[in-house]
Amino acid sequence: MTRSGGTCQATADGGGGEHSVENDDGGLPTGTATVGNPIGSGTVGATEPERICGVLAVDAGNSKTDVAVVTAEGTVLGTARGGGFIPQLIGAEAAVAGLAPLVAAAAAEAGFDLGRGTGPLVTHVSACLANADLPVEEQRLQQALAAQGWGRTAVVANDTFALLRAGTDTPRGVAVVCGAGINCVGLLPDGRTARFPALGTITGDWGGGHGLSLEVMWWSVRAEDGRGPATALAAAVARHFGRPTATAVAEAVHLEEIPDARLHELVPVLFAAAEEGDRVARDLVDRQADEVARLALVALRRLDLLDAPADVVLGGGVLASRQPLLLDAVRERLAAGAPLAVPRVVSAPPVVGAALLGLDHLAAEGLGGGAAAQRRLRAWYPAD
Repeated sequence: MTRSGGTCQATADGGGGEHSVENDDGGLPTGTATVGNPIGSGTVGATEPERICGVLAVDAGNSKTDVAVVTAEGTVLGTARGGGFIPQLIGAEAAVAGLAPLVAAAAAEAGFDLGRGTGPLVTHVSACLANADLPVEEQRLQQALAAQGWGRTAVVANDTFALLRAGTDTPRGVAVVCGAGINCVGLLPDGRTARFPALGTITGDWGGGHGLSLEVMWWSVRAEDGRGPATALAAAVARHFGRPTATAVAEAVHLEEIPDARLHELVPVLFAAAEEGDRVARDLVDRQADEVARLALVALRRLDLLDAPADVVLGGGVLASRQPLLLDAVRERLAAGAPLAVPRVVSAPPVVGAALLGLDHLAAEGLGGGAAAQRRLRAWYPAD
């Protein structure tokens, strides 16, 4: 690949649009796969030549945002981290504008001052954003992102796609994120996807850290007042928050003496009770495993991968804890429904997935971003 004033130019062979697909322990078949842009062609942003032939990768979750400036050769030039991404509360334009300080910080680390000169920072912006759950939300965010002029093109996808791409060698497989909430996506190299609305209970979702914590409270209070079976969770909840009873904890949350956000601390409490054999706790863990597996199996079926080797990437705080009861139950259900699927807990940070999707885009355009670039990128981010 050659450069002219920082602008990407294709090589004679197309810049690595074909990637070899390795037959590693992930069970992927051998051969080659032509990688198109798996999540759309993107919205045109700035039209001037870019300063860096590469990608601005954004992974914006509910609790934190990571940004990286990556060359087409896979070299990380600059990074930045900030708070959560909340377009559902402040609107798409304001949420995207809030990314500007992080982009400026990553650009500065890369040696570029966004306030000086003209032209976009990079060739392509690959942004995987929380709360981009519906196509209309993705469209609004993509338009807002393109308007910033950070790249010549820009693509927005739900942040679960970043998890998926971070945990796979090619844009192929299924990912289930179980963090504060729960979601699932599937992706094939030809651009086909499997998705769920993931709007919570109103769209059939159950679990995640927030949902599990509410279940722990529900069963604990009912155990204390006689409406439900006895469970060790009640005493464990009270002990964790230093209150006499679980009911007292609920009252403290209601009175805002205990922040609602602290309820997520009950997920390790749940796991500990399950490991000690508490029936209610074990049933909750088993139900969460069932929900994770159901999402993955439906996505695999939609992509015709039930009987094919495929990665099932697991991530988010609940799954990343690697709790044995939970993961063993997920693996058991997946083995029964999709025997060739290979579940794996992701170790790379999701911003790597956003960057890889960006490199996929460059490769599809014949602008680099091939297998060597992707290996270089992964090597920069050490595995957990």
